[in-house]
Amino acid sequence: MLPFTVCSYAKINWMLRVLSPRLDGYHDLETIFQTISLHDSLTFKASSSLTLNCSDRTIPTDERNLVMRAARLMMERYETPPLEIFLEKKIPAGGGLGGGSSNAASTLLACAHLASRRPTDGELAAAALSLGSDVPFFLTGGTAYATSRGEILQPLPDRGGIPLLLLFPRHRVSTPEAFKTLKAIRSQGSSAPRARSPLGLDACRELLESHPERLLNDLEEPVFRMRPLLLELLGRLQRTEPRWARMSGSGSTLAATYDYIATRDAAADELAAQCPVATCETITAAEAQLRIEK
Repeated sequence: MLPFTVCSYAKINWMLRVLSPRLDGYHDLETIFQTISLHDSLTFKASSSLTLNCSDRTIPTDERNLVMRAARLMMERYETPPLEIFLEKKIPAGGGLGGGSSNAASTLLACAHLASRRPTDGELAAAALSLGSDVPFFLTGGTAYATSRGEILQPLPDRGGIPLLLLFPRHRVSTPEAFKTLKAIRSQGSSAPRARSPLGLDACRELLESHPERLLNDLEEPVFRMRPLLLELLGRLQRTEPRWARMSGSGSTLAATYDYIATRDAAADELAAQCPVATCETITAAEAQLRIEK
């Protein structure tokens, strides 16, 4: 079976509401995940020991990398053989697109094909959650409503094939710092959204289908205070008349959807002088499923 290569798809958040603080120090969230066609690639080869190499030399390839942790977990629990893994990066690190979580999920699924004892779906989900709150979503992909820390998932009707434009500001954002700034803003009585209870699945589905422009990201205000350039870039993006435009996750990637590919491409040409851009599309859960390429 070895060697083989798999795609590891990115995600955007159609919305992100930060709800009440939790006892574990995190916040409850309400979000809508969407898989997109932008992807990394992971190549797996037989080896005498577990190793990871990456096309981006700024990314650690030791146990700090979720790929290594996922592969080692599968070796220890399900007797996956040691592998030489190469990660070809296209998803910007630290951009709010879930690249690390997607890489981890793809590694779990790829290793499951090689395991002496195949894990059940429930075991894979538990393994994914042990690696990070976003990782379980990437086991299935598509469009999903998520609550708790983002790990309680309910599928929504697929929204594949929507033209998408991504802006990659050069400034990266610390997720803990974004939440810390949001806490400070809310404690000061700012006009920032003070979401404390979820809208619910039906309300979010209705907004997504009929009024996507009303879907908000509660982390935008704190991140824009930390990085004013991002607010300026979002304004320029919105002037290209997208159907929807938001920061993804905790940033710094900005995302916008368009009704037509030509409109999306014209916006990309206009904004490419401001910062790096990428054009892609939303994809369905079926399209996001792991496919092994020899």
